[in-house]
Amino acid sequence: MPTTSRDTILARVHDALAPLEKRAAYPEFTDDVAVSPAIAPSLAGPDADLWAAFSARARLVHGTPLAGGPVTLAVWLREKKLTRGYCDPALLAQFRPHLTDAEGKPLALETTFDRARVDDYEFGITRAAAAVAETGSLVLSDASTSSRLAALAPWVHIATLTRAQLHATVADAIAALPDDPNIVWCTGPSRTADVEGILIEGVHGPGEQIALLMD
Repeated sequence: MPTTSRDTILARVHDALAPLEKRAAYPEFTDDVAVSPAIAPSLAGPDADLWAAFSARARLVHGTPLAGGPVTLAVWLREKKLTRGYCDPALLAQFRPHLTDAEGKPLALETTFDRARVDDYEFGITRAAAAVAETGSLVLSDASTSSRLAALAPWVHIATLTRAQLHATVADAIAALPDDPNIVWCTGPSRTADVEGILIEGVHGPGEQIALLMD
């Protein structure tokens, strides 16, 4: 049977996808190989304050770290005049009593993100899987994110976390993360740049990324 060009192409694709008979070994390196010597002392030892280190690094990349849980967030939202958003159903009981406007009226919190009304949501509250003090990054996973669109579409994304979820380095965070089909690392707000090198925030994701410490 003659071989067609299609058969030839598919055969090459099949061969390219076949498992390698022998794989090269992973390179050997220590977990601290990428840690900057300038910040290493603040990440180690019994007196290390990982939240302080994380906050300092997050601010450098235009992130917004907030401690104090729902009470602090309520003040921030009032200052920004934001009144409508999405909230992870698992967090609603913690946030509902505190999130009110300047007149004491409850903010409009929805636990289902309606794709037909994307522009109605001024903020989204979801749970972070981890945070990295070394880089000021938040880690989001499919397992802990109740609505991926709610963490992406609103201008303001609020990711909640606890001190137990703070890791000193990227290597520490990777070692602690469970298997998950999708992991997103957020280092400050979304950014993009054109060919002229002009950096713009909030084009392909949140323009304001908040890390909210709950304890």
